[in-house]
Amino acid sequence: MIQFKQVSKVYPNGTVGLQEIDLAIRPGEFVVIVGLSGAGKSTLLRSINRLHEITSGDISIDGRSITSTKGRELRVMRRGIGMIFQSFNLVKRSTVLRNVLAGRVGYHSTLRTMLGLFPKRDMELAFEALDRVNMLDKAYQRADQLSGGQQQRVSIARALAQEAKIILADEPVASLDPLTTRQVMDDLRRINREMGITTVVNLHFVDLAREYATRIIGVRAGRIVFDGTPAQATDEAFAAIYGRPVANDERLGEMSHEAG
Repeated sequence: MIQFKQVSKVYPNGTVGLQEIDLAIRPGEFVVIVGLSGAGKSTLLRSINRLHEITSGDISIDGRSITSTKGRELRVMRRGIGMIFQSFNLVKRSTVLRNVLAGRVGYHSTLRTMLGLFPKRDMELAFEALDRVNMLDKAYQRADQLSGGQQQRVSIARALAQEAKIILADEPVASLDPLTTRQVMDDLRRINREMGITTVVNLHFVDLAREYATRIIGVRAGRIVFDGTPAQATDEAFAAIYGRPVANDERLGEMSHEAG
C-alpha cells in the first residue's frame, strides 16, 4: 500500500529530517510511529501525503509514485488519504456537518463547494461518518461548542466522509485527557478493523502504542531503529529508540495515576 524507497529529507537550514528510509506499510495495518520530539516522526508521516516534500527517494501508494505526481492526479491521490491533526483543524464557527462535508471538497469544483452545494450522496456519507464516531446528535452544533475529544471525532468523521483508504494521524491525542484519549484511539482502531482502512499514527505514549498498534516503528535521528510487533516493543526496545529509559510522562497510565 505505502512504499518508501531510499527516502531522505533535508530542511533548508541543513537539519536532517529523514535518512534513507526504506519501509513498506501493508493494507489494513494499524502502524504507530514512536520516537522523541524532533526524531522525524512527523516528517515521516506528513511526507506520505506530501504535506512535507522529500529531498530524495520515492514514496508510492498502491504502486503509483505520489512523489512525482502533479496537478489533478496529485489531488486525486490525496483524496484517498485522510489527515487527522493534533489541533483538529476544524472551522470552529461552522457546524459539525459542514466540517465533515469538507472531506468531500476534493471531489467537486471550488465554486460548488463554496456555495455549499453538496449532492445527496455526500450528505449521506457525512451522516454515516458521524454515526460511526457517535456524533450524529451533534451534526448541527457549531464546532467550537464541542469538547476537544468531540472535535477530534469530527475530524475522524471528515476523513471517513472523504472515503479515505489511508488515515494519517499526527499526535491525535496529544491535547486530550486520558479518558478522551482512549475514546479517540478506540474509534481509530474500530474503524481500522471494521473498514480495513490503513492507519498510521504518531504517538507520544508508549503504553498506547503497545495497546493499539499491530506494528510499531521507532524513529531516531531520522532513521528507523525499530520495526516490530507490540510484543517485541519492550521497555528495553523503547530505551534503544529514545536513547534513554522511558519517562513517566511517556506512559498514559502513569499520567492517569498522577491525575487521579
